[in-house]
Amino acid sequence: MKSRAIVQTAPRALEMREFELPDIDADSALLDIEACGICGSDAEQYEGTLPVRMPVIPGHEPLGRISKIGDRAAERWGVDVGDRVAVESLRPCGKCANCSIGRPQLCRGHGGAFGHGYTPVDMAPALWGAYADVMYLDACSRVHRIDPELPAGLAVLFNPMGAGIRWAVEIPKTGPGDTVLVLGPGQRGLASVVAAKRAGADRVIVSGLERDRPKLELARQFGADLAVDIDNEDLREAVRQATDGHGADVVVEVTSNATEPVAEALHLAADGARVVLAGVKGFKDVPGFTSDLVVVKELQLMGAFGVTSNAYAGAIELVEAEHAALAPMHTHEFPLEEAEQAIEALRDGSSIHSCLVPGA
Repeated sequence: MKSRAIVQTAPRALEMREFELPDIDADSALLDIEACGICGSDAEQYEGTLPVRMPVIPGHEPLGRISKIGDRAAERWGVDVGDRVAVESLRPCGKCANCSIGRPQLCRGHGGAFGHGYTPVDMAPALWGAYADVMYLDACSRVHRIDPELPAGLAVLFNPMGAGIRWAVEIPKTGPGDTVLVLGPGQRGLASVVAAKRAGADRVIVSGLERDRPKLELARQFGADLAVDIDNEDLREAVRQATDGHGADVVVEVTSNATEPVAEALHLAADGARVVLAGVKGFKDVPGFTSDLVVVKELQLMGAFGVTSNAYAGAIELVEAEHAALAPMHTHEFPLEEAEQAIEALRDGSSIHSCLVPGA
């Protein structure tokens, strides 16, 4: 028995290969992939700006059904053959210093190769990513049951919604009375809008470019009180008027590659605000970053990397309960052979949220 898999061999180089299905032990399992979500990190990995050791099978947003499972794994995860599960992106070791103090998203126990979709194929048994028919789950993998009746394309929204919950709510402790400003209306920006509104934020503002108008309209549909096209509107003035000059209590920066919004976030933040930086920039410097604004406003700058198990659980509950309302976010599905087209559709803005469907 074999599994097809898309392998990235170099920046912008994908090829289809076949891999033998590995044996499992008591602590591992095999997952038949139903769908794998595509996000900005996939595009950055494809471009080579995300430092990943290659060759590698991408795919860090897996949804599938257990096809084989060891006894200890079944007991640990509370699942069995045939169960549908959402898989967390990271594979924390559970033993390193960060894991031991409750920061598994910063695990360093695997020497940097620690996530589904990021572990190279030369680490046996190779099938670590979800751009494949079958993926391998080891003792470090984390899974969550998910409604088997949900359409796969909607069920796989668990990952961006988990990011929205963690980045826009968990980290900045968003709640009633807060004005939340989301910089960037991509899938994680939209998820942040949904999460902030459900956390009771008094006001949610989202910004984007002129080409993002359909996404800005979707943000309004998801509850944003104000959506600002920064190509044609002054964002500082819009925030000033919307907040009576106060500024945003929480700023969530989720744009991809652009550094300007990081510097601008300091100007848009209220005194004492929490500023969450979650959009990666390819390790570029940020011109115009005025650190004195952090000082005189006593801002809290917070980095956001990955999603916690609690946020995933909350996201799955949300998607199961409100999948019909969230459905407009999911715009495209591609067969496994069209992985490159799926990434390009995200890059050029023609898709908001999409997924690969190996069986399509």
